[in-house]
Amino acid sequence: MRVITGSARGMVLRTLEGNDVRPTTDKVKEAVFSAIQFEIEGRRILDLFAGSGQLGIEALSRGAESAVFIDSDKSAIKIIKENLAKTKLESLASVAQTDSIAFLSMTDRVFDVAFLDPPYGKGLLQKALSKIGEHIAEGGIVICEHPFGEELEEETGGLVKQKEYKYSKVAVTLYRKV
Repeated sequence: MRVITGSARGMVLRTLEGNDVRPTTDKVKEAVFSAIQFEIEGRRILDLFAGSGQLGIEALSRGAESAVFIDSDKSAIKIIKENLAKTKLESLASVAQTDSIAFLSMTDRVFDVAFLDPPYGKGLLQKALSKIGEHIAEGGIVICEHPFGEELEEETGGLVKQKEYKYSKVAVTLYRKV
């Protein structure tokens, strides 16, 4: 797992170990950032269910103004902080160990781009989508990674589905705040 481009280009990031871990592949990450390449620079990023933090770090490397990383797992938080230090992007980031859905209920922050890649099969993506719209700026984007075949609503929480991409067993759905 590496940073594709920008200030941290080529740096290899650490990831969590275990059978439940499924980091976003470089192929999927490249496709996602290709689709939103003009919507990153100077933007406020939320990496919810952050895992290793690779999506938020990629955004920071490409010129995002700031990024907030949220994960409930203590080991994930440690790896996110290590990856931010390695890429020298920690001054642009804040990291919190908390439940992602609870974070959306507690925060009053607004973001321009949000990445949602929760554990599969637990209904977390739908819960997050129902709450995240109030934390996305007008015209902002929410990028969801989920299992291919899992259908997401056309509209939810003030967000409208824009596009869906399919990569083998993974789907990526983009929503926009209108």
